[in-house]
Amino acid sequence: MTDTTKQPGISAAIIVDGGRVLMIRRRVSEGELMWQFPAGAIEDGETAEQAAVRETLEETGLTVEAIKLLGERVHPKTGRLMSYTACDVLNGYAIVGDTEEIAEVAWVSHGEIAERVPYGLFEPVQAYLDGALPH
Repeated sequence: MTDTTKQPGISAAIIVDGGRVLMIRRRVSEGELMWQFPAGAIEDGETAEQAAVRETLEETGLTVEAIKLLGERVHPKTGRLMSYTACDVLNGYAIVGDTEEIAEVAWVSHGEIAERVPYGLFEPVQAYLDGALPH
């Protein structure tokens, strides 16, 4: 018997372009989470990387390509299984694509991340951004 109450994993896209990382502010916060990376549920038959690319297009209008999976964890604030995928921009401009879910998009410098995520980032994501962003 399978457990049908299990929630799908969430895939987040870590998108660096022009020395900044893309973050979104949701209309409804998840606990302490206000600002986060474009993310959403992994659908049946999808990989975490495919979900990161799809969710980015849906939420921000950007077409991106998955570069590499940075890591997975159970998120300490939401309890959801999270996957983090580094992505490069192929084309488009970041906009609020899903107006029901997203309030704002912002390209954030290395020094501004802590203002938006005061409890810190998942270590592999922070390490990737430390190498990818000027600071």
